Amino acid sequence: MTVTTSRLGQAAGIATAVAGTIFVLVQINHPATVGASAVTTDWIVRSTAKTVMAALALAGITGMYLRQRAKVGLVGLAGYLLLSLGYLLMLGTEYVAAFVLPTVAKSSPGYVNDVIVTAFGGHAKGDIGPLLTVFAIMGVGYALGGLLFGIATFRAGILARPAALLLAVGNVSTLALAVLPDSFNRPLAVPTGLALMGLGVSLWRDQRNQGDVAPATAPAAAPVVAARTHAAAR
Repeated sequence: MTVTTSRLGQAAGIATAVAGTIFVLVQINHPATVGASAVTTDWIVRSTAKTVMAALALAGITGMYLRQRAKVGLVGLAGYLLLSLGYLLMLGTEYVAAFVLPTVAKSSPGYVNDVIVTAFGGHAKGDIGPLLTVFAIMGVGYALGGLLFGIATFRAGILARPAALLLAVGNVSTLALAVLPDSFNRPLAVPTGLALMGLGVSLWRDQRNQGDVAPATAPAAAPVVAARTHAAAR
């Protein structure tokens, strides 16, 4: 199988849609955000899934940006970089949640509880080191990056506009979690998941159409070359 730009674009679309699907599914019956949850199989499985989701989202938004880079301008570039930073830090923190916190939960329960509480917008009782800064940067990158990237994608008009608008609104709305009860954590994540699903399907369809057009137009060049060669021979 030949690896073409359109095939890579289709792969990015699939990655985005899968990331969105995972993001929605992990919200269902999510365990309590306390230290005691870190040692459960449910927590480890969900955190591992979130790690995969973040990696797929990184690949997906890169494909989306490359597809529309000529039309999204500096706003799109800024949004892409900020959103990529947010997902990159999310990848790291979810890896810690899946593979580090469960191993130290029994020896340092207070630390683990502080990390989890802080990650979901609470306040730590002890010192969690640079993770506090990491969570803050991740939140800004995720919210502001999603807003800018969603707006730029909407204005570009290449991918599904409703999904782009939902991404902008869904991501920036997470800033409200700072003042909302914990019960809003799961519902406010769903719009972003749905937006990623919609954008992923839109990108896949767009790139599939691009791939269908290319083979049909390529052979048309052959008669032109032959005609020019014949004319030159005369």
